[in-house]
This record gives sequence, C-alpha cells and structure tokens, in this order.
Amino acid sequence: MFGYRTDRSALTRAVTLSEVVFHSVVRSVRSKHSNAFMALGTNIMQSVMFVLFFYFMFNILGMRGAAIRGDFLLYMMSGVFLFMTHTKTVGAVVGAEGPSSPMMQHAPMNTTIAILSAAIGSLYLQTLSMLVILFAYHVAFTPIHIEEPAGAYGMLLLSWASGASIGLLLYVIKPLMPGVIGIISTVYQRSNMLFSGKMVLANTLPGYMLPMFIWNPLFHTIDQARGHIFINYNPQVTHWPYTAWVTLVFLVLGLMGEFYTRRNVSLSWSARR
Repeated sequence: MFGYRTDRSALTRAVTLSEVVFHSVVRSVRSKHSNAFMALGTNIMQSVMFVLFFYFMFNILGMRGAAIRGDFLLYMMSGVFLFMTHTKTVGAVVGAEGPSSPMMQHAPMNTTIAILSAAIGSLYLQTLSMLVILFAYHVAFTPIHIEEPAGAYGMLLLSWASGASIGLLLYVIKPLMPGVIGIISTVYQRSNMLFSGKMVLANTLPGYMLPMFIWNPLFHTIDQARGHIFINYNPQVTHWPYTAWVTLVFLVLGLMGEFYTRRNVSLSWSARR
C-alpha cells in the first residue's frame, strides 16, 4: 500500500535500464512472429527477394556494365542491406508504442525504452540476416572479399542511426497528426526505392540527375560503403559526414519533441489513431 523511494547509483540505474531494454528488444523481435526463427527467416527472405529482383532486372536491362568491377551480387547486396536497415528502422521507430500506450502504465517502462527497443531490435534482425546471407553466399557459391569490413559495417550503422533519428522525429509528431505522418512515412520509405542509390553508382551519375539523389542521407552511406567494400571504387561525390550531421540534427529535434509530448501526453491521443 505504501512505498518509499531509495536513491540508486548511476551504475544501478544503467543496469536496470539495460535489462528493461533487453527484454523490450526481445518482445519487439518476437512481435513480428511468435517464433523468433520465423521472424528472422521472413526478414532473410525479404532481403534475398530484393537482391534477386534487382539482379534479374539488371540482366534484362543490360545494366551490369554500369556496376563496380568485381562481384556483381556483392554490389547488389551492399545496396539492399543498407536500404533494408534504414527503411525497416524508420518503420520500427515510427510504429513504436507511444506515451498513451497501456504498456506505459507498467513501471519502469517509458517511451525512451520503447524507441530504443524498436531501433535495436531492427538493427539486430538486419545484422543477423546480413551475416546469414553473406555466410551462405560465401560457402555455397563463391568466396567473398570485403576490403574494409569495419568501415563497411560502420556505414550500415550510420544508415541505421539516420533511420532511427528520422523515425524518431516522425514518431513525436505522430500523436498530433497520425494520418499525415503515416502517409509521410510510407512515401519516404517508398521513395528510397528509387533515390537511395542502391541501383546506381554515384560517380557515374550525370550532373543533372545528381540533385535527385544527393539530398538523401542513405545515398551517401550506400556509396561510401561500396568504397569500403571494393578496392577499385573511390567515392567522389558523396560524404558520410553529411549523413552524420543529418542524423544529429534529427536526433536533437526528435529528443526535444519526445520530451515535450511525454510531459503533455493525453489519453485522447490513442482515440485519434
């Protein structure tokens, strides 16, 4: 009936937060399917289907000559993996449980944990799917060589972080206009099918087409990742700090908005969705 609050050290609070985030990540991953292996398998199949679709499309259109000199499938996978990581993270964060969700009535659950678990769960699924696909391709078909694995994975992490920050900003605006934000999120994710640069090389784009792609932070990370993967490709028109700055700006705006909405939460928000 009565309770009292005890002061805890920063380490204790960090451990408690990590434990809650871990269980929330597990719940987020299991929410995709009751069987965690099926959730992973579904994600792997989506990535494989994307790669095969673009592979056959490039062959039919005769566009393989425009790719990087090297493993053509690795070139395709480099774009698909970063694209999937970015767009899936945007969708996961936008769809995270809001401040009026019934889960927020259970301490110590809060919106910060919900956002973190959605973002980390998405990164976990995408990283594991990528490793499984690359291992299967390396063993069953042909050995692959990545020139700078750490740099390539760093670009995937930057793609994930930029997707999380964009999703966070949309997440905090969602309670105010849920229908509009749903449309904006869908349009942004679909536009990345064309303007993420996963099917083209930035160095080979003509000048009049470059503005159509250069605004997109994902375009920069995909092109920079290919520079780390292939020894004979040097990105000339993209810069990863652009994506880092965009991520930082959206993250700050998103955290400011999340702090405001958390303090002004209303139960009527959930009725408007």
